Amino acid sequence: MSQTTAVTTPKVLWRHPHPETTSLERFRYYVNRRHNLSLQTYDDIHEYSTSRYADFWDDVFHYSDIIHTGLYSKVVDTSAPMHTIPKWFDGVKLNLAENILYGPGRDPNKLAVTSIREGNTDVRSVTWDELRTLVARYASAFRNAGVDPGDRVAIVASNTLNTMLVFLAVTALGAIFTSTSTDMGTKGILDRLLQVRPRIVLMEDIAVYAGKKTILKQKAIDVASALKDTPEFEKFIVCPRGSDVGDISQISKSQSLATFLATAKPITREKLFPQHSFDTPYLIAYSSGTTGQPKCIVHGAGGVLISQKKELLLHYNIGPSSTQMIFTTTSWAMYNKSITSLFTGAHIITYDGSPFHTAPTVLLEIAAQHKVTHLGISPRYLEELERRGIEPKKQFDLSALEMVNCTGAALLPQQYAWFYGTAFGAHVQLANSAGGTDTACCFAAQVPTLPIYAGELQRPALAMDIGVFESSSSTNSSGVPIGIPVPRGQPGELVVRKPFPSMPVMFWGAGGAERYHSAYFSQLADVWTQGDYIRIIASTGGVEFLGRSDGVLNPSGVRFGSAEIYSVVQHFPTILDSICVGQRRPRDSDERVFLFVQMRSGAKFTAELEADIRAAIRKALSARHVPKYIFECPELPMTINGKKVEVPVKAIISEKKVVASATLANAGCLRFFERFTRVEELMGEEGRARL
Repeated sequence: MSQTTAVTTPKVLWRHPHPETTSLERFRYYVNRRHNLSLQTYDDIHEYSTSRYADFWDDVFHYSDIIHTGLYSKVVDTSAPMHTIPKWFDGVKLNLAENILYGPGRDPNKLAVTSIREGNTDVRSVTWDELRTLVARYASAFRNAGVDPGDRVAIVASNTLNTMLVFLAVTALGAIFTSTSTDMGTKGILDRLLQVRPRIVLMEDIAVYAGKKTILKQKAIDVASALKDTPEFEKFIVCPRGSDVGDISQISKSQSLATFLATAKPITREKLFPQHSFDTPYLIAYSSGTTGQPKCIVHGAGGVLISQKKELLLHYNIGPSSTQMIFTTTSWAMYNKSITSLFTGAHIITYDGSPFHTAPTVLLEIAAQHKVTHLGISPRYLEELERRGIEPKKQFDLSALEMVNCTGAALLPQQYAWFYGTAFGAHVQLANSAGGTDTACCFAAQVPTLPIYAGELQRPALAMDIGVFESSSSTNSSGVPIGIPVPRGQPGELVVRKPFPSMPVMFWGAGGAERYHSAYFSQLADVWTQGDYIRIIASTGGVEFLGRSDGVLNPSGVRFGSAEIYSVVQHFPTILDSICVGQRRPRDSDERVFLFVQMRSGAKFTAELEADIRAAIRKALSARHVPKYIFECPELPMTINGKKVEVPVKAIISEKKVVASATLANAGCLRFFERFTRVEELMGEEGRARL
């Protein structure tokens, strides 16, 4: 007698009380009227957005009131293969900064930005009118310094109003903005800047985190010295945390921010916002550096503009009456998201410093004071609140809060239970979204008209035709494996099957086209392969992210590559080789980084060496790069071609079943790593392992 297993739908944790009031519903009505359709559900809209993606993006273009000049005859060539990076809205010209500063909903006297330093100090707010005046001043100074369209301007700074003004001024002129945070080591900064060769670099003189002040003068000297012989580099601007930058004479080509801004002159709106093609580069972001130097990912202004309009309006439900605060550094992809929240006329709050100093509730205090409607944080932040026994709804008036958006890692089911049972209450939408630095948009996102279930992202994002594939034995004419969909509910590779506007316009530097194709189109034929393992949940249609399928490390949502760690460890003469992987077991709420080192013959792994490794990584990269655990290992897994292999080690210590590949030359060495599934039992009281 055959039996069937019933598919049970999990418990609904949240549902919008009035979905008809959302921008997503208004957009559905708009599309139905415009095309004489009868779309009823989110899944209907999503199917329309992927099967008729040119029509969908045309709808978004007109619905979201994008400021532009020029006309387009077609949205995109739908016959162009995805790997050719099709052009969008050819003929349209626009200015990204103008769309931020002068779009609808910008009452000149309404607050636009509030900038807050660590511990809820040094609070400064500016209106839309004041923001426009400040941007014009900064842009005039950059223009007088000779910054032209296509020039790169880099800043090493914290998440403050000053950094945002640099972003808006640079992009207003059609130049390209790029940023890193102050806690990045000199090597990490130069790995990026020596590739993009900026015309101007700005750096803060002091960083403060968790109450600790760090003087950045030596870092500035080293960065400027390394750049001084590049022909493009002309100016190094030091930005003061206090009133004065002090003596900067040792920094090559330097001047203070005050001296730089003193060159500003009145500038007209026409000169401030020259119009550029839809795909004009405006931002360089960086990959995690898994296989060498970070890749320099160039994003186009129009593609990110329209993609962010879609997400902010339709997925986040953000408008002119909203206030959003995203806790992020300037090195993370969410920094771009935090600024582009201004596209909808929302009030945004920037925060510089530790989210737990001087009190573990400081972000919640700010959210209550400023009536934050949308709070962006990481799963690790929620975990820390729970660990400390903090119950936000009992301690603060968060009645204005509509959404808490978590990204950087997947939320665990138990975190949903704590969130709704103890922490925030039923009126708040807990949104877990997933995107990428490379796409500048979400693959899967929150949907305000759908219910929330524990442990899953609500749905694939609109116009993202994502699939779950596995490789087949067949290849295309170029020898690239052809992917095939896995059955619904089964895990596989995340792929995107249709073009989207925020695909990078290029990778910067020599060989960029080849590296671009290798990164996204060499794994499976005719689709974008992101490098994530996911599954579509059969009972709900939600998306579950299962982890990375490459060597990117992701502790607390801070992504970086193993190659960055290797570049430091290789300078230790007694270490033969090393392997760096992340561990996230089923019971873990966050990923932890393990570094295994193989010593040269006769050399010993000591506590002093371990301390030296940690210090070197902290100095060269940042404190966030320092591994949780460092262990000696007798042998590293290698392929028959002599390449070390990370994936099986990561899988083993994360309690996943591993079948050793036939390409491994020393598969037996993998048994050594099995003990680290119980790493806590291995650690002695002195903090060193008993192996």
